Amino acid sequence: MTTPRETILQHLHRRLRSVLPARGWDSPRTFPDLTARFAQTLQAVKGEVYQVGSWSQALARVSELLDALAASRVVVNPDPPLDQVAWSKRWPERSWFVVGQTSGSLREFCARADVGISGAMAALAETGSIVVGSGPSHSRMATLLPPVHIALVATTVLVPDLFAWIRTRPHSMPAALTIISGPSKSADIEQTLAVGVHGPRRFIVVLYDDEHASGTGGARDAR
Repeated sequence: MTTPRETILQHLHRRLRSVLPARGWDSPRTFPDLTARFAQTLQAVKGEVYQVGSWSQALARVSELLDALAASRVVVNPDPPLDQVAWSKRWPERSWFVVGQTSGSLREFCARADVGISGAMAALAETGSIVVGSGPSHSRMATLLPPVHIALVATTVLVPDLFAWIRTRPHSMPAALTIISGPSKSADIEQTLAVGVHGPRRFIVVLYDDEHASGTGGARDAR
């Protein structure tokens, strides 16, 4: 004798249909030159872009920027390939805090830091944004509290938009993502724009071409 439960299950089984998995979202956006588009859109929202030819040139540009900013205290999120740089040995005249490596209070250091340095998981040409992930060696304070944020971004992580990046990403997403588009901005009810109110007043991206040092890792040692 068939029980009511079995009757229901048999009915449901007869009604089952093969369901294909949802298709990824194809981005409709295409740009003939991702680098030019990224620079144009980032500058439009008051960001700054410097393009160099290699990872070593990117570090040299960072040194020039730190000199120009008279930066004495710098905090670093050691995203690959930044984790391969011996920051305090390369620039011993400055005080460094490398997240996940330096002892002491990260919050106190960031509160008085002149510059925060990070990498990027992706750079979105459509909006001139970078994507920064979370993890044990990443801190939002490093990119939020200092008045200047410098991001070292390989041109190999440039994509048309967020949808294109998500579709091609081979690994699972981190617990949190931060999408940064220019320096911190805020406007009052009269639409008066203020820069640097809730975060860095300057956002600087150093774009570099280097097949050995993409924003996802695999960098050569840069000591």
